[in-house]
Amino acid sequence: MNVFEFVFVGIHGASMPLSNYQGQPILFVNTASECEYTPQYVKLERLWQDYRQSGLIVIGMPCDDFGKQEPGDEESIAEFCETNYQVSFPMTGKYHVMGLSAHPMFHAIREEFGDDAMPRWNFHKFLFDRNGQMIGFWPSSVLPDDTSITHQIECNLQSWVL
Repeated sequence: MNVFEFVFVGIHGASMPLSNYQGQPILFVNTASECEYTPQYVKLERLWQDYRQSGLIVIGMPCDDFGKQEPGDEESIAEFCETNYQVSFPMTGKYHVMGLSAHPMFHAIREEFGDDAMPRWNFHKFLFDRNGQMIGFWPSSVLPDDTSITHQIECNLQSWVL
């Protein structure tokens, strides 16, 4: 699978083809507004601010699959994220990661990497390199600024060409 093959709808309704970010590493996270891990938005925004000039794209994808912790619509989710966490990184609309209605990217992840790669809760993180290949995934309990993630980000930024 190649992440740049997939298209989402952005949180404000515009088409969001991941091919727009071709050549850049992407940290992709399924998010939720009413979760114990919701404060990770702060660390995700910090990563976005610290590394975006070097090419990193952080993408949040609201998801209500786990504990019904993202009950709102896109407008209320966007307002919550912007008001409470000053989120400025790109956000998709609300999608499923599990079951038949899951976004095709998650079907592809499961098919290629198996169940171990799949989110088991909100704030599961995937890192894709600048060629669109997945190079790592981390569960909710691993903070976005954990060295296991930032090391991989930095390794991929060093090879990113402006």
